[in-house]
Amino acid sequence: MDIKIKTLSFSAAAPPLAVIAASKLAGFSPSIDTSLPPDSAPTFLFSDGSKLPGAFVLLRHIGRTATLPNFYGQNAFQASQIDVLLEYAPVLSSGPAFENGCKYIDDYLEKRTFLVGYSLSIADLAIWAGLAGAGKRWESLRKSKKYQNLARWYNSIVAEHGTALNEVTATYIGKKGVGEPSATKPKDQPVVKDKVKNVNGDVSDNIKGGGKPSAEIDLPAAEVGKVRLRFAPEPSGYLHIGHSKAALLNKYFAERYQGQVILRFDDTNPAKESNEFVDNLIKDVETLGVKYERITYTSDYFPELMELAEKLISKGRAYVDDTPREQMQKERMDGIESQCRNHSVEENLKLWKEMIAGSERGLQCCVRGKLDMQDPNKSLRDPVYYRCNPMPHHRIGSKYKVYPTYDFACPFVDAHEGITHALRSSEYHDRNAQYYRIQADMGVTRVLIYEFSRLNMVYTLLSKRKLLWFVQNEKVESWDDPRFPTVQGIVRRGLKIEALIQFIVEQGASKNLNLMEWDKLWTINKKIIDPVCPRHTAVIADRRVLLTLTDGPEKSFVRIIPRHKKYEAAGNKATTYTKRIWIDYADAESVSAGEEVTLMDWGNAVVKEVEKDQDGNVTGLSGVLHLEGSVKTTKLKLTWLPELDELVSLTLMEFDYLITKKKLEEGEDFTDVLNPCTKKETLAYGDSNMRNLKRGEVLQLERKGYFRCDVPFVRPSKPIVLFAIPDGRQQTSLK
Repeated sequence: MDIKIKTLSFSAAAPPLAVIAASKLAGFSPSIDTSLPPDSAPTFLFSDGSKLPGAFVLLRHIGRTATLPNFYGQNAFQASQIDVLLEYAPVLSSGPAFENGCKYIDDYLEKRTFLVGYSLSIADLAIWAGLAGAGKRWESLRKSKKYQNLARWYNSIVAEHGTALNEVTATYIGKKGVGEPSATKPKDQPVVKDKVKNVNGDVSDNIKGGGKPSAEIDLPAAEVGKVRLRFAPEPSGYLHIGHSKAALLNKYFAERYQGQVILRFDDTNPAKESNEFVDNLIKDVETLGVKYERITYTSDYFPELMELAEKLISKGRAYVDDTPREQMQKERMDGIESQCRNHSVEENLKLWKEMIAGSERGLQCCVRGKLDMQDPNKSLRDPVYYRCNPMPHHRIGSKYKVYPTYDFACPFVDAHEGITHALRSSEYHDRNAQYYRIQADMGVTRVLIYEFSRLNMVYTLLSKRKLLWFVQNEKVESWDDPRFPTVQGIVRRGLKIEALIQFIVEQGASKNLNLMEWDKLWTINKKIIDPVCPRHTAVIADRRVLLTLTDGPEKSFVRIIPRHKKYEAAGNKATTYTKRIWIDYADAESVSAGEEVTLMDWGNAVVKEVEKDQDGNVTGLSGVLHLEGSVKTTKLKLTWLPELDELVSLTLMEFDYLITKKKLEEGEDFTDVLNPCTKKETLAYGDSNMRNLKRGEVLQLERKGYFRCDVPFVRPSKPIVLFAIPDGRQQTSLK
């Protein structure tokens, strides 16, 4: 009987591009069913009613049954080479690892026309699908000269098999997950209408109810190819989630209008800044996937800014003021002019020279712009342009004793660097008039300010001054502490950048102030990690209980089972079955004598006896296997570990918020609401497969939640450290 593929079923959210393309090239024409749930594996339904699940299983089946020459290799060795590449292909679906994957394949193809042998194979289609599925991220790399071997190979594949491959990309990438051909767009259309590319190069479907993406917003007076933006953090701390919104919106508009982003360090305050912060801000920006044209520093323009300040003093548009700071602040609030405001140009220039020299007299002074002390907008009441500071600068040492303020430097540098649109938080709205007035006095090109709302998170401090307090007072380990809202902190805790970009893009550039819940962000993260992260088992060390199966195996045996039942790329793990097994005390306490339970990844068992001490604490269980029992009938599904020396020691770390109040009121001292308990350690034992975990790997401990490996296995005496990843459910106190 000739058994044929009848139907290819898959989730509309995850079309298996390689399988679809291989079917077309092989001449198979199964009907397409896109109704499977989001987490389902693609499946073949055959004419005899049998089924075959798993993307690479389906690819191998096509490779074995197609009439195409050497589609699954010419011999067993080539088939094995293909298997290796199929296992590697999922790397291209991981945002952070995408370019590493490109480099690996590029090197691999240095002296090859095809990945395996001398003709097209299913390995070629698996790698093609990973690249094609990356959308604009791959297209940008393809046009560059960064991975020439990979681009040559890709172009060759598309040139030879373009009809079939282009049909697949047009249908399943244009509107990924819809299963319908995408609408054709004019070649000069710059705006991505039906998808928003996230920070790691993946495509996030943000269409709800047939509407357009929530982040699809226009930049006023923007011209395609002429937009020039800047992301300008001060190097006085690490990048945090609030900064991420600004960085990613700059990235979004640059991509939308085919423009550029400059990464500029606003390094005008040597008392707060350091090279450590510069290096880590660069790292954080690259982690977010922001592609910048170049790096600049405000300090690059110190000579021009000093010359400009002197010019404004000479023209009577600025003056030197020695009013004490507190008095000056009060006078600005009350609209009272400084006694220094009407000093002569000569007197001002004389004091300016004292400031430049950093003399005792100069240290008493500052330069203020002569704007309008009666303006209702207090930012226009003669703002400070320059201050003395004898501290050495982290880049240029002790060359200068005077430094421009951000309010003075930014309008000039924005104009000088050709910035067309300056994105900044709406909390600085009142300073917009000041920005434009200063640019007018300077006689430079006007730059358009575009506002967006500041991102505020519940129970979270985003002031770098306050975050520095936690570091300096050793309330946290460092700036990458998993309790910190820094990019490095939340990534270390287990947040995927894909989740952060989706979270921020969904907000768009709204100007409405909002206080966001962390739960929403962690829920998005769970949807990303759950379908792919491997499953492992752990038992809490404290009061763990032995369950003796009287009819269990006299000699232990091992089975190889998947680390994730629905995601074959997660690989396999070895599970040992023994007569005596460990279970959590909480589970042992909830079992009754005579109750049938399910031992996960084994089968059912009936607990015959529950042993307790004189205080009523469970000390042991005994029972018999009942493997023919139905899993559906049991109330308790228990995780367990074999009684073996090979188990690994674990430290499970849970974290809580650093403060106990959702939002601080104006003027409220954050030290009054410090959370006394922000970290909890639990000792546990894990299955022996966890020795192979790598730092940064995300996994699920069955029935315990999601974790990120922070310290991998080093030696038996040192535990593996796993950080608990919130799953979006309301966080509970660790007390």
